[in-house]
Amino acid sequence: MADQTHVLFVEDDDVIREATQLALERDGFAVTAMPDGLSGLEAFRADRPDIALLDVMVPGLDGVSLCRRIRDESTVPVIMLSARADSIDVVLGLEAGADDYVTKPFDGAVLVARIRAVLRRFGHAGGADRGEAGEDAGAGGVLTFGELEIDTEGMEVRRAGQTVGLTPTEMRLLLEFSSAPGTVLSRDKLLERVWDYGWGGDTRVVDVHVQRLRTKIGQDRIETVRGFGYKLKA
Repeated sequence: MADQTHVLFVEDDDVIREATQLALERDGFAVTAMPDGLSGLEAFRADRPDIALLDVMVPGLDGVSLCRRIRDESTVPVIMLSARADSIDVVLGLEAGADDYVTKPFDGAVLVARIRAVLRRFGHAGGADRGEAGEDAGAGGVLTFGELEIDTEGMEVRRAGQTVGLTPTEMRLLLEFSSAPGTVLSRDKLLERVWDYGWGGDTRVVDVHVQRLRTKIGQDRIETVRGFGYKLKA
């Protein structure tokens, strides 16, 4: 049990909750399944899971609000589950601090693959297959871009001398930019390198995370190159 990855799963549909829990357990995960947001928050605080799967539309405390509460207390990875791919709930969930999302109905194998991809980024499940993002930049120790300092060994970021709190996904995104300052990185390339997508993904994930990163390190530090992607100002 101690070696198992612990998943908190919050879903109000009994059939989906029970079927998904069984599927995840068959793949070796330990699962705590809760039917509403308030019980999910209690379980999160009591158990401190390795990852949280949150359905957007759950009673008591909706998934987006629950994600915000979790993010206020922890950088644990969060995947949102949404019934509609084009729903505003997807963007709201990402803005609330979620690291990824999966659209329902989902295939169990796809969900497991996305969970494992997120866990690799966060250093769980044996670590990332391709190495940590920005590993070449680590040789430089501290990288400086104007008032922004990135300690690639200590995994710390400072802006004008003040520590900036980043989630692991935001840190990996920043490390990708800082490993090639001035170079335009496409959304697809960032999905591959940061989100570990070996397949096409929704570029809204990238756009929302870039915007979140900008609010923390400075709106002008990451430039949008229209039609191509983003680049870090050298």
